Amino acid sequence: MHPTIETMMEVVAKGDDAAIAPLMAETVRFLPPTYWAVWQGRDAVAAVLGHVGQVFSEFRYRRVMGEGRDWALEFQCKVGDLDAVGVDLITLDDDGLIAEFEVAMRPLKSVAALREAMNERVKTDVRFLEFRKALQAGG
Repeated sequence: MHPTIETMMEVVAKGDDAAIAPLMAETVRFLPPTYWAVWQGRDAVAAVLGHVGQVFSEFRYRRVMGEGRDWALEFQCKVGDLDAVGVDLITLDDDGLIAEFEVAMRPLKSVAALREAMNERVKTDVRFLEFRKALQAGG
């Protein structure tokens, strides 16, 4: 298994964005399961994943498939008292860092609960005001 994938599997559920950030390319793109948008940039994506790691409980990866640059990591977790399953689709860049991170998840009720929990968390994290300003300014 690729060392970046191995490390990501160890740190993503801990909700520690400082441990997640070094695994990301500077221009990483994150496609969340909760809405049709893209978060871009190492700091923003690490912050989002840090919060997700704190919202999820009983998180564990069930299967890992892939090689080289392309990986699919199937997970299960809870969002509050709701069960959820999903897949992290990860593409690594030439340096072995995460260039794209897309999440597909079900069921809808759990995804909706994740969205609600994340919206509440980002309201209290001042970094997200800056991230939004940067996105609206085009970078």
